[in-house]
Amino acid sequence: MDTQGMLEYALEVERLDEHGSLARAAKGAEVVLDTDMAGRDDALSPPELLLAALAACMIRAIQRAQPLLHMEIGTLSIRLRGWRQDSPPAIARIEYEISIETEADEEMLDLLHRNVQKGTIYHTLSMGTELEGRIHAV
Repeated sequence: MDTQGMLEYALEVERLDEHGSLARAAKGAEVVLDTDMAGRDDALSPPELLLAALAACMIRAIQRAQPLLHMEIGTLSIRLRGWRQDSPPAIARIEYEISIETEADEEMLDLLHRNVQKGTIYHTLSMGTELEGRIHAV
């Protein structure tokens, strides 16, 4: 594949010990990763990171569309649930609920939801994972 002209992302991940690892982005951001086989409460596991990446992508899509749609928003939260199948191991299904404080009508919310579904992470996951969700005003 010719990657000429494509946006590139890069990370370096270092195993700190048997309990965790550290991801570092070129821009300086760091995230502690739960790579402990028994799990740990103070870091996100790989599947939780996947869900967090999807939620961050959705929030970016909403923020990008907001001025184009002339939509005022207040609080915004996303609840996600994912299900892992065993064979082959994969996140087979993700459900999400986007709650957004807005006076926008259902038509505008539907337009915003369609915009969310065009994000990079959403689109990438949708090629191999069943994604189902809804958006509603609070």
